Amino acid sequence: MSQTTATLQLPSPDSAIALAGSGEDNLTYLAHHTGAKLILRGQELMVVGTEKAVARVMAVLQALAPYWQNAKAISRPDLMTAFHALDTGKQEEYQALQKTVLAKTRRGEIVRAKTFRQRQYIKAIQKHDVTFCIGPAGTGKTFLAAVLAVQALLNNECDRLILTRPAVEAGEKLGFLPGDLQQKVDPFLRPLYDALYEFIEPEKIPDLMERGKIEVAPLAYMRGRTLTNAFVIVDEAQNTTPAQLKMVLTRLGFGSKMIVTGDVTQTDLPNHQKSGLQVAQTILKDVEGVAFCYLNQADVVRHPLVQRIVEAYERSENAGPPTPKFSA
Repeated sequence: MSQTTATLQLPSPDSAIALAGSGEDNLTYLAHHTGAKLILRGQELMVVGTEKAVARVMAVLQALAPYWQNAKAISRPDLMTAFHALDTGKQEEYQALQKTVLAKTRRGEIVRAKTFRQRQYIKAIQKHDVTFCIGPAGTGKTFLAAVLAVQALLNNECDRLILTRPAVEAGEKLGFLPGDLQQKVDPFLRPLYDALYEFIEPEKIPDLMERGKIEVAPLAYMRGRTLTNAFVIVDEAQNTTPAQLKMVLTRLGFGSKMIVTGDVTQTDLPNHQKSGLQVAQTILKDVEGVAFCYLNQADVVRHPLVQRIVEAYERSENAGPPTPKFSA
């Protein structure tokens, strides 16, 4: 089969680094998914392969141009979404996704949806009062919810931000942890604090908490309350019982939004208890005003290895238990 060659001249060494990725991982991914060979020499990228393979690589590179032209790092989800847009004729939608900026972190980094499903998740939050987001680790479930929550608080679209999660972890009980109650629950709430620190100066958070603008608390603290004019994030909801999740959902007051996130494959409830998140999918699926969003391994925005780990577990679960072997 005849081979053809195309060359892309990159504008700077930094743009070449952004496009190639760590250890040229992005180029390896492009080669694996097209069959073309990619050779980077300085600021020149050469693509060799069949006419179809080369054309496919160049089309994806063109779709990613807003990133590498500005020396912005390109992630695995960026590549996957570019391929998906190319294969489904969603190039215009992909361009809109690239241009839509949700917020900027304290360090000036732009935050945006990286995949179509993440964009659907953001739109669901903006449109609905209660949004469920279910997916594996690293897909941005909590982070994107926190971004929208902080923006709502800073823009005075809500009076307070409430972050909560059940204090349940694999094999651990609060009574065995050192310190007072606040110190005991802080480890469980650390991921929520981490999201806040991306957008609010750490020294300002204690003042906002004292004034009741930000509340970070275990789920049990929600009982008996009515949460009005609030942006509520319920994290790790797979570790709620059906009664606990019903309790917090019915705390919702006027002018409030609630985001419920979790990964149904990582439930740490004892004694094989039913997960409130799994039960809610059946009970609430047709309730007006409630949205369900599902993310998967293609939406993982952490280290590329996390995506491969999630992929391996999904393959294992779909394959079912191994066939037992019997000795003669």
